[in-house]
Amino acid sequence: MAYIDETDSTNRWLRDLPSKEQSSPIMVWADYQTAGRGCGTNTWESERGRNLLFSALLYPKNVPAASQFLLSMANALALRDTLADYTDDVKIKWPNDIYWRDKKICGTLIETTLQGSNIRTCIIGTGLNVNQSRFVSPAPNPVSLCQIIGHEVSREEVGQKVVSNMSKYMTMVERGAWEAIRAAYRRHLYRLDETHDYRFTDGTTKPCRLTGVTDDGHLELLSSGGDVYRLAFKEVQFII
Repeated sequence: MAYIDETDSTNRWLRDLPSKEQSSPIMVWADYQTAGRGCGTNTWESERGRNLLFSALLYPKNVPAASQFLLSMANALALRDTLADYTDDVKIKWPNDIYWRDKKICGTLIETTLQGSNIRTCIIGTGLNVNQSRFVSPAPNPVSLCQIIGHEVSREEVGQKVVSNMSKYMTMVERGAWEAIRAAYRRHLYRLDETHDYRFTDGTTKPCRLTGVTDDGHLELLSSGGDVYRLAFKEVQFII
Protein backbone atom coordinates (compact mmCIF):
# COMPACT_ATOMS: atom_id res chain seq x y z
CA MET A 1 0.00 0.00 0.00
CA ALA A 2 1.44 3.37 -1.04
CA TYR A 3 1.07 6.30 1.36
CA ILE A 4 0.64 9.99 0.54
CA ASP A 5 0.07 12.79 3.01
CA GLU A 6 -2.53 14.74 1.04
CA THR A 7 -4.29 14.64 -2.33
CA ASP A 8 -7.50 15.93 -3.80
CA SER A 9 -8.75 12.38 -4.42
CA THR A 10 -7.08 8.99 -4.16
CA ASN A 11 -9.21 7.79 -7.08
CA ARG A 12 -7.92 10.65 -9.21
CA TRP A 13 -4.35 9.96 -8.03
CA LEU A 14 -4.59 6.41 -9.33
CA ARG A 15 -6.25 7.44 -12.60
CA ASP A 16 -3.36 9.81 -13.29
CA LEU A 17 -0.59 7.28 -12.76
CA PRO A 18 1.70 6.98 -15.80
CA SER A 19 0.57 4.10 -17.99
CA LYS A 20 3.83 2.20 -17.37
CA GLU A 21 2.93 2.06 -13.68
CA GLN A 22 -0.58 0.80 -14.34
CA SER A 23 0.25 -2.84 -14.88
CA SER A 24 -0.47 -4.49 -11.53
CA PRO A 25 -2.85 -3.88 -8.61
CA ILE A 26 -1.94 -0.99 -6.36
CA MET A 27 -3.53 0.62 -3.31
CA VAL A 28 -2.93 4.17 -2.11
CA TRP A 29 -3.80 5.59 1.30
CA ALA A 30 -3.96 9.32 2.14
CA ASP A 31 -4.10 11.12 5.48
CA TYR A 32 -6.28 13.81 3.96
CA GLN A 33 -8.31 14.44 0.83
CA THR A 34 -9.19 17.98 -0.23
CA ALA A 35 -11.93 16.84 -2.62
CA GLY A 36 -12.96 13.39 -1.50
CA ARG A 37 -16.30 12.49 -2.95
CA GLY A 38 -18.97 9.86 -2.93
CA CYS A 39 -21.49 8.92 -5.56
CA GLY A 40 -22.86 11.74 -7.70
CA THR A 41 -22.23 15.13 -6.11
CA ASN A 42 -21.81 13.80 -2.58
CA THR A 43 -18.68 14.72 -0.63
CA TRP A 44 -16.95 12.78 2.13
CA GLU A 45 -16.05 14.47 5.41
CA SER A 46 -12.86 13.24 7.05
CA GLU A 47 -10.68 14.86 9.69
CA ARG A 48 -6.98 14.81 8.80
CA GLY A 49 -5.15 11.74 10.03
CA ARG A 50 -8.13 10.19 11.79
CA ASN A 51 -9.68 7.85 9.25
CA LEU A 52 -8.86 5.55 6.34
CA LEU A 53 -9.04 7.17 2.91
CA PHE A 54 -7.82 4.82 0.22
CA SER A 55 -8.27 3.61 -3.33
CA ALA A 56 -7.34 0.36 -5.03
CA LEU A 57 -6.58 -0.05 -8.72
CA LEU A 58 -7.49 -3.58 -9.76
CA TYR A 59 -7.39 -5.62 -12.96
CA PRO A 60 -10.26 -8.10 -12.71
CA LYS A 61 -9.92 -11.15 -14.90
CA ASN A 62 -12.81 -12.26 -17.11
CA VAL A 63 -15.50 -10.10 -15.50
CA PRO A 64 -18.03 -8.99 -18.13
CA ALA A 65 -19.24 -5.40 -18.00
CA ALA A 66 -22.73 -6.74 -17.36
CA SER A 67 -21.45 -8.38 -14.16
CA GLN A 68 -19.57 -5.38 -12.75
CA PHE A 69 -21.83 -5.23 -9.69
CA LEU A 70 -20.03 -8.37 -8.56
CA LEU A 71 -16.97 -6.22 -7.81
CA SER A 72 -19.09 -3.86 -5.73
CA MET A 73 -20.45 -6.80 -3.75
CA ALA A 74 -16.99 -8.28 -3.18
CA ASN A 75 -15.61 -4.95 -1.97
CA ALA A 76 -18.57 -4.32 0.33
CA LEU A 77 -18.15 -7.76 1.88
CA ALA A 78 -14.45 -7.12 2.49
CA LEU A 79 -15.25 -3.89 4.32
CA ARG A 80 -18.11 -5.46 6.27
CA ASP A 81 -15.95 -8.38 7.38
CA THR A 82 -13.22 -5.98 8.50
CA LEU A 83 -15.57 -3.97 10.71
CA ALA A 84 -17.30 -7.11 11.98
CA ASP A 85 -14.01 -7.97 13.72
CA TYR A 86 -14.65 -4.99 16.01
CA THR A 87 -18.41 -4.79 16.50
CA ASP A 88 -21.75 -6.44 15.80
CA ASP A 89 -24.64 -5.10 13.69
CA VAL A 90 -22.50 -4.26 10.63
CA LYS A 91 -24.54 -4.40 7.42
CA ILE A 92 -24.25 -3.51 3.74
CA LYS A 93 -26.65 -0.80 2.67
CA TRP A 94 -27.36 -1.14 -1.01
CA PRO A 95 -25.49 -0.61 -3.18
CA ASN A 96 -22.18 -0.46 -1.25
CA ASP A 97 -22.32 1.67 1.91
CA ILE A 98 -21.45 0.03 5.20
CA TYR A 99 -23.81 0.72 8.09
CA TRP A 100 -23.69 0.13 11.80
CA ARG A 101 -27.33 -0.03 12.84
CA ASP A 102 -28.81 3.07 11.15
CA LYS A 103 -25.55 5.00 10.83
CA LYS A 104 -23.06 5.19 7.97
CA ILE A 105 -19.47 4.24 8.78
CA CYS A 106 -18.08 3.63 5.31
CA GLY A 107 -18.73 4.75 1.73
CA THR A 108 -17.28 3.67 -1.60
CA LEU A 109 -17.02 5.07 -5.12
CA ILE A 110 -16.23 2.60 -7.91
CA GLU A 111 -15.02 3.59 -11.38
CA THR A 112 -14.41 1.07 -14.17
CA THR A 113 -12.98 1.05 -17.67
CA LEU A 114 -13.77 -1.52 -20.34
CA GLN A 115 -11.83 -3.54 -22.87
CA GLY A 116 -14.24 -5.07 -25.31
CA SER A 117 -17.10 -6.57 -23.35
CA ASN A 118 -15.03 -7.10 -20.18
CA ILE A 119 -13.87 -4.82 -17.40
CA ARG A 120 -10.27 -3.75 -17.91
CA THR A 121 -9.64 -1.72 -14.73
CA CYS A 122 -11.55 -1.04 -11.57
CA ILE A 123 -10.71 1.77 -9.15
CA ILE A 124 -12.38 1.38 -5.78
CA GLY A 125 -12.20 4.45 -3.55
CA THR A 126 -13.26 4.15 0.08
CA GLY A 127 -13.66 6.38 3.09
CA LEU A 128 -13.87 4.49 6.37
CA ASN A 129 -14.49 6.41 9.60
CA VAL A 130 -12.04 5.06 12.16
CA ASN A 131 -11.08 7.54 14.90
CA GLN A 132 -13.07 10.70 14.13
CA SER A 133 -15.04 11.73 17.20
CA ARG A 134 -17.04 14.67 15.81
CA PHE A 135 -18.71 15.27 12.45
CA VAL A 136 -19.67 18.76 11.30
CA SER A 137 -20.92 18.25 7.73
CA PRO A 138 -24.68 18.15 7.00
CA ALA A 139 -24.49 14.40 6.37
CA PRO A 140 -27.38 13.02 8.43
CA ASN A 141 -26.00 9.89 10.06
CA PRO A 142 -22.20 9.46 10.15
CA VAL A 143 -20.50 7.32 12.78
CA SER A 144 -16.94 6.13 13.39
CA LEU A 145 -15.54 2.90 14.75
CA CYS A 146 -14.15 4.84 17.71
CA GLN A 147 -17.62 6.16 18.56
CA ILE A 148 -19.08 2.68 18.36
CA ILE A 149 -16.57 0.80 20.52
CA GLY A 150 -15.56 3.65 22.82
CA HIS A 151 -11.84 3.86 22.08
CA GLU A 152 -9.44 4.57 19.23
CA VAL A 153 -8.00 1.78 17.12
CA SER A 154 -4.93 1.53 14.93
CA ARG A 155 -5.66 2.73 11.41
CA GLU A 156 -2.81 0.56 10.18
CA GLU A 157 -4.39 -2.50 11.76
CA VAL A 158 -7.77 -1.76 10.19
CA GLY A 159 -6.09 -1.09 6.85
CA GLN A 160 -4.26 -4.41 6.88
CA LYS A 161 -7.52 -6.22 7.60
CA VAL A 162 -9.11 -4.43 4.64
CA VAL A 163 -6.26 -5.49 2.34
CA SER A 164 -6.50 -9.10 3.51
CA ASN A 165 -10.26 -9.25 3.07
CA MET A 166 -10.16 -7.55 -0.33
CA SER A 167 -7.59 -10.09 -1.48
CA LYS A 168 -9.83 -12.90 -0.27
CA TYR A 169 -12.93 -11.70 -2.09
CA MET A 170 -11.16 -10.67 -5.30
CA THR A 171 -9.61 -14.15 -5.40
CA MET A 172 -13.13 -15.55 -5.14
CA VAL A 173 -14.15 -13.35 -8.08
CA GLU A 174 -11.29 -14.64 -10.21
CA ARG A 175 -11.96 -18.25 -9.25
CA GLY A 176 -15.59 -17.99 -10.26
CA ALA A 177 -17.16 -18.23 -6.80
CA TRP A 178 -19.73 -15.68 -7.84
CA GLU A 179 -22.77 -17.32 -6.28
CA ALA A 180 -21.02 -17.52 -2.91
CA ILE A 181 -20.33 -13.78 -3.10
CA ARG A 182 -23.90 -13.00 -4.05
CA ALA A 183 -25.27 -15.17 -1.24
CA ALA A 184 -23.00 -13.54 1.35
CA TYR A 185 -23.91 -10.06 0.11
CA ARG A 186 -27.60 -10.83 0.39
CA ARG A 187 -27.16 -12.34 3.85
CA HIS A 188 -25.60 -9.13 5.16
CA LEU A 189 -27.97 -6.66 3.48
CA TYR A 190 -29.23 -3.79 5.59
CA ARG A 191 -33.01 -4.09 6.11
CA LEU A 192 -33.32 -7.41 4.29
CA ASP A 193 -36.86 -8.79 4.66
CA GLU A 194 -37.88 -5.72 6.70
CA THR A 195 -40.64 -3.28 5.77
CA HIS A 196 -39.77 0.43 5.76
CA ASP A 197 -40.75 3.58 3.89
CA TYR A 198 -38.93 4.34 0.62
CA ARG A 199 -39.07 7.51 -1.45
CA PHE A 200 -39.39 7.18 -5.22
CA THR A 201 -38.30 9.59 -7.95
CA ASP A 202 -41.85 10.91 -8.40
CA GLY A 203 -41.76 12.12 -4.79
CA THR A 204 -44.11 9.48 -3.40
CA THR A 205 -43.29 7.48 -0.30
CA LYS A 206 -44.38 3.87 0.04
CA PRO A 207 -43.88 1.15 2.66
CA CYS A 208 -42.03 -1.73 1.03
CA ARG A 209 -40.24 -4.90 2.04
CA LEU A 210 -36.66 -5.23 0.80
CA THR A 211 -36.50 -8.70 -0.73
CA GLY A 212 -33.05 -8.70 -2.34
CA VAL A 213 -30.77 -7.37 -5.05
CA THR A 214 -30.56 -8.68 -8.62
CA ASP A 215 -27.30 -9.98 -10.07
CA ASP A 216 -26.88 -6.73 -12.02
CA GLY A 217 -27.36 -4.59 -8.94
CA HIS A 218 -31.02 -3.54 -8.94
CA LEU A 219 -32.76 -3.26 -5.58
CA GLU A 220 -35.84 -5.44 -5.23
CA LEU A 221 -38.75 -4.10 -3.21
CA LEU A 222 -42.23 -5.50 -2.59
CA SER A 223 -44.94 -2.99 -1.73
CA SER A 224 -47.70 -3.66 0.76
CA GLY A 225 -50.06 -3.79 -2.20
CA GLY A 226 -48.09 -6.54 -3.90
CA ASP A 227 -46.24 -4.42 -6.48
CA VAL A 228 -42.71 -5.60 -7.30
CA TYR A 229 -40.05 -2.96 -7.97
CA ARG A 230 -36.57 -3.45 -9.40
CA LEU A 231 -34.75 -0.17 -9.04
CA ALA A 232 -31.41 1.24 -10.11
CA PHE A 233 -29.27 3.54 -7.98
CA LYS A 234 -30.87 7.00 -7.58
CA GLU A 235 -34.30 5.60 -8.48
CA VAL A 236 -35.19 5.10 -4.82
CA GLN A 237 -34.17 6.61 -1.50
CA PHE A 238 -33.97 4.89 1.87
CA ILE A 239 -35.81 6.83 4.57
CA ILE A 240 -33.80 6.45 7.76
